[in-house]
Amino acid sequence: MDTAALIELCDLNYVEAMRELTRRAGGTVVDEDGLMLYAGVHPLPVLVNGVMRTSDRLDATAVLARADAFFGARGRGFTIAARAHADEDLVRAAGAAGLNSYGSPPAMVLDHRLPDAVPPSGVELRRVATAADVAAFAEVNGRAYATYGMPADVAPAVLGPSATVIAPHIVAFVAFADGAPVAAAMTIVTHGVAGVYWVGTVPEVRGRGLAELCTRAAGNAGFDLGARIAALQASPMGEPVYRRMGYVEVTRYPQLVRFQPRAAR
Repeated sequence: MDTAALIELCDLNYVEAMRELTRRAGGTVVDEDGLMLYAGVHPLPVLVNGVMRTSDRLDATAVLARADAFFGARGRGFTIAARAHADEDLVRAAGAAGLNSYGSPPAMVLDHRLPDAVPPSGVELRRVATAADVAAFAEVNGRAYATYGMPADVAPAVLGPSATVIAPHIVAFVAFADGAPVAAAMTIVTHGVAGVYWVGTVPEVRGRGLAELCTRAAGNAGFDLGARIAALQASPMGEPVYRRMGYVEVTRYPQLVRFQPRAAR
């Protein structure tokens, strides 16, 4: 598969995953004219409320106007997840409009199933199957993403509903150490892509390979469901782990954030 095809598959899965996670948790998605806007069940302007182009039908000025109207009516900020390979105009316009750069995570892909990892002594790897497992998955990610400043109530809100984490095309895993949930990852399979999302490890057990354990399990579960590739958007802490696993970068997704709604200014 050539790089252009890999990039298109990454785009398709990323957009569809945001649709799925938002709707399944009870949020709102508007998808028209080549623009997808999603408002989650929490007002956090990053991760949960966002804007993604799905075509070049709208110019950058129209994208910003629609985003400001949609989220301004809800009293929220939002993040534009731009495509480095297609949205240079949007990145420039967002910067000129006062949105803040919030990193540019690499889109990384893996084209083969990896050998199953063996949990280290004292660690149990569990596929999420019950309400208690879902709660553990949300707990891990709540504690893990607090490193980046995410409020404690976000993960339970957006990951707490069982339908968000358990479905025929969605598989999640939690690693338990001495009976406590400490690491997690999930896959959402769409368009022949095992998209890996919500990878997290609680601070006190980092460096033990547990994020890789869960990521490997999630990616492999996606391949077992028929995916042709696994793909993810890497955090700063996760990127070296994924490179070591064999994931390779194919593009990036610059993040531009309006932290407060324009209507409130």
